[in-house]
Amino acid sequence: MKLGPIKRSIIHVGILEGNPLRLVGFQCILDRVRDLHVTASSVAEIASNQNIHIALLGNHSGKKFLETMTTLRVVRPDLRVVVTGTGIDDETILKAIACGAKGYVDEGAPTSDFAQAIYTVHHGSVWVPRRVMSMFIERSGDLSSRSSHPDRSTLTSREKQVLQMLVEGRSNKEIGSPLGIVERTVKAHVAKLMRKVGVKNRVALSVHAIHHSLVSAP
Repeated sequence: MKLGPIKRSIIHVGILEGNPLRLVGFQCILDRVRDLHVTASSVAEIASNQNIHIALLGNHSGKKFLETMTTLRVVRPDLRVVVTGTGIDDETILKAIACGAKGYVDEGAPTSDFAQAIYTVHHGSVWVPRRVMSMFIERSGDLSSRSSHPDRSTLTSREKQVLQMLVEGRSNKEIGSPLGIVERTVKAHVAKLMRKVGVKNRVALSVHAIHHSLVSAP
């Protein structure tokens, strides 16, 4: 029996870029990448279109871009955002991730880097420069040094399940559904985990969990 070709899923990418030239540039380079469907989008369009999996957000408007990140997190908590720009300092990248971004790619990076970042983020991991991830690990370590250094034995079975799926990049809804619990309960578990570990956001919790072997790396 002859099998047909394997159907690959398409990743829908919405580009949030106010500069028309940069927008055209992103569309040109990403339209050539296999399995990506790219469209110019606004925050309102992304909020109403659940089919958009990834948002590529240009950082050319100062603090406004962080406000956009916060808005996207509210209207589409399941959305995965990749930030792009030129010469963004590490602190700004950290702030973007704290606001909910899952990745950062320099605007001048080759097409292969953009493609890999989108694929990586789409599959639940984080794509940021190693030096920035190192900063997260160091800060996570500094915070945890003032806490009780919880290990796997101090976590409940449910906390381990929630933490493992959080590290895999799942949203509260994606965590709660297979566990049979509502998003509010997931949030409560995550908040308790952050208190136990001594961190203040989900990304730092994920980094700490991997760095201290609380879960398996995704």
